[in-house]
Amino acid sequence: MAFLVVLESMTPAERVAFVLHDVFRYPFVEIADVLGRTPAACKQLAASARRRVSVARAPVSATGRADVVRQVKEAWESKDIAALVGLLNPAAVMTADGGGLVGTVLRPLEGGARIAQYMIAIADKAPGLELLERSVNGAPGLVARRAGVVMTVAAFDVSDGRVTRIWAVRNPEKLRPWAWKG
Repeated sequence: MAFLVVLESMTPAERVAFVLHDVFRYPFVEIADVLGRTPAACKQLAASARRRVSVARAPVSATGRADVVRQVKEAWESKDIAALVGLLNPAAVMTADGGGLVGTVLRPLEGGARIAQYMIAIADKAPGLELLERSVNGAPGLVARRAGVVMTVAAFDVSDGRVTRIWAVRNPEKLRPWAWKG
């Protein structure tokens, strides 16, 4: 997952040059044909991508991530927008999957303040929403349920003590396995 996050930080051309050369061992001459650039330019793209990989931050420990997720839960439950904004990186991104079956944001929400406002709006529209700390994809996350029914499962990326990415699944077909996990 960390590798995918690093790949997302690259430009499309860097990603192509890096993956084709460093992963699949294509020569730069062939990559140049694919990208419509010179082999020298493709070498530079791959070098730039390698620098991004080398400076990628080490992931936050599970304990550190759990602490941040717990703080998010507490701020969300108390509808403390200032606390939520403080826990979210200003450049944070939230992506939600409703599968076309339930309402959610249609495009990724960008910015800690916008995400915090959205989270408070959800809490306002769903009285009785219960937030549970659970392992999601092997890392600390949140499960939101109402009247015993799982409504949302959220996974978090954390860096430097702040949430940088939230993936929320609201699609009921994908939430079926969570129904028994209470």
